[in-house]
Parts: sequence; C-alpha cells; structure tokens
Amino acid sequence: MNIKEVAKRAKVSTATVSRTINNSEKVRPGTAARVRKAIEELNFYPNTHARTLVSGRSRMLGLIISDITNPFFPELVKSFEDQAVQRGQEVIIGNTDYNPKRMAGCIRRMVERKVDGVAIMTSEADPGMVPELARRSIPTVFMDTGKAGPHTANIRIDYAQGIHEAMQHLFSLNHRRIGFITGPMNLESVRIRYAAFLSGLKSRGLSERAMTEKGNHRIEGGAMAMRSLLKLRQPPTAVITSNDLTAIGALGAIYDAGLRVPDDISLIGFDDISFAHLTQPPLTTVVLSRTQLAVTAFAALEALIREDGSHSDYTIPTHLVMRKSTRAI
Repeated sequence: MNIKEVAKRAKVSTATVSRTINNSEKVRPGTAARVRKAIEELNFYPNTHARTLVSGRSRMLGLIISDITNPFFPELVKSFEDQAVQRGQEVIIGNTDYNPKRMAGCIRRMVERKVDGVAIMTSEADPGMVPELARRSIPTVFMDTGKAGPHTANIRIDYAQGIHEAMQHLFSLNHRRIGFITGPMNLESVRIRYAAFLSGLKSRGLSERAMTEKGNHRIEGGAMAMRSLLKLRQPPTAVITSNDLTAIGALGAIYDAGLRVPDDISLIGFDDISFAHLTQPPLTTVVLSRTQLAVTAFAALEALIREDGSHSDYTIPTHLVMRKSTRAI
C-alpha cells in the first residue's frame, strides 16, 4: 500500500494526501475528510520518517517527569498525551527518578529522536544541563526552573499560596506546634514550600518552634520522618507534608504509634492525587491541578514551535481543599 493508491481512491493528488497527513491548513476540510476516509479504508500507515523529511517536523514531543510511580505524574502524562493525540502527535516519556544523570540521559534520547519540543515537568532540571536543547534550538518548557527566552518558556507553580492557606487553616484551628516534612531539598519546589512554612511561623512569632524532618516524596520517607517527629519531647499537634505520598506514609506511622488522625494529630498533604480523598480519614491537602499544568505546558510548547513568543511565562495556582484529616484543638 502506498500514497498513490490513497490519492487514487480519494481522487486527489499525492501532494494533497501528503499535506493532509501533515495536517496542513492548505487542504480544505471536505478534501481532508475524503483523504482520511481513503487512508482508513485502505488501512494505510504513513511513513513517519518520510513525513519528517517532507514537513521538517517529527510530530513527536518529549515529556520528562520525575517519578512515574507517584500518582501525580501519570495524571499529568495522560492529560498531556490527550492534547497531543487530538493533534496527531506522539509523546516520548522520560522518567528521571529524581536523578540528574537520568535526566541527562532523557534529554539525550529526546535529541536523538528529533523531537519537535520538550516539556520538562520536573523541578530537579537545571537549565545548565540541557545545552543540547538550546544549541539545537529545540523548544523547551520548564517547570519551576529555567528562564524564558526565544526557545524556552517557564511554568511557575505558586506553591507558597497553598502552604500559606494550609498554615492559616491550622492556626484557625488553634494549632501552634506545627511540623513540616519536606521532600528532597535539592528541588527548588521543595525549598519554596519549606520557605513558605517558615515564613508562616515567623509571621506569627513562632519561628523558634519549627519542627521539620526531611522526606523523599515517597511513602516510606514520610513514615520515617513522621516517626522522628513523634519522638520529640513535645511532638507537633499538626503536620504539613511536601506531597500526598509523604502524607500517606505519615498517616501510617501515626496509626502504628497508636495515635489517630485528626483526633491526636492533624495532617495536610500537597498535590491532591487521585486517591487522597480515599484515605481514612480523607486527606486535607493542597490542590495542584495536573490537567491545568499539562494543558498549559502543551500550549506553551506549541507556541514556541510556532515561534509565537508573545507569552513565555505562566503561573499555576494552588489552593487548600479541606477534608477530614484536620480538626481544632
């Protein structure tokens, strides 16, 4: 099966078939529909390499994430891929596992596959690690890191807003001994959350009471950190965590210690992953919309590919959603 047979079936030229395959706006909608019908009837599969040569575009996008086992990221991947599928594009996914060396390998693979653009949705990305993308003028969207430029855009997440809302909520419930479990402190996103926590304490004259433990954004890290907080002479009456997996680990450690949430300790997560409302009790957490993040990243990438530099800085808000893991003391 070849492109000539498709052209013959659709009664158009081979050039029109090629333009339709490459989603050219030069083809009238009725003609494009006829060509696609012929492609389907003949079970024709376009040669993607040939398409790349003709259009100069691979119609492949790169998406780099931190941890595919964290439910936050599959939701992000799905939303991003949904956008791509609607436009006849493919997505190559790279998983860094919070490892800068794996990050470099992911970028190298994207370059080798000649992607049209890359969305780096992980805050461990140091723009200095991606010289190949810049040298080759590959459009790149960063999350939390990087600077906007001719071929780059940056999406900032307002982590501080969510933490401030969490702090305000706990203070309104009369909590004053508030603990915080961080993620890996090499991540800019973690440092922002931690700084917002300290700022909230300081604004209320409680900075000397800071009780913090380091986690790793995974369940086991949250459990270990929570056990350390519980060993303090005066343990916290409430704990905020850097993400929901950490909160779930902390929840388990609290129950293992014979305590209950929220009767003995109030607990707040961050991200609002899909099953945060299914924990017992349902988790109060900070919402960071994966759909909004994915749609924004995809739109930013498309704008860079079109060389439309009118907007290169974006912000994603966060806000607290209250469930049943917090209570007044």
